[in-house]
Amino acid sequence: MTERTSTNYVPTREPSGWAIGVITLAAVLMMMAGSFQALTGLVALFENKFYATTPNYTFEFDATAWGWIHLIMGIAVAVAGFGVLFGNVVARVVGIGLAAVSALANFLFIPYYPFWSMSIIALDVVVIWALAVHGHEVAD
Repeated sequence: MTERTSTNYVPTREPSGWAIGVITLAAVLMMMAGSFQALTGLVALFENKFYATTPNYTFEFDATAWGWIHLIMGIAVAVAGFGVLFGNVVARVVGIGLAAVSALANFLFIPYYPFWSMSIIALDVVVIWALAVHGHEVAD
């Protein structure tokens, strides 16, 4: 009588260099965009008249409110970027959500500083794409 032993061998696939590069790019972009956004918030907090306001804008906040929004969002995005850089799966999921909220906040900030807001939105879109498309390859 022969005994058959089964092994649950699952071959592991090495992530491609492309996936690792894209995730590293996303993590660095998150840290950069978060830092930029935090600096935007600090400028709004310390120099209240730096940003020009638009009359009759639906989402009108004073510069101090925008400063706190950008400072908190920026720190959160940068911290999630560090987590993504070290391969944390939770940080990848949180990073997608934070990048989406960051893009929304910057969309609402367009009347105050249009070119800067659109630049941060573009970085957020690249981050969402990279984390959503190539994040699972590195997480495995």
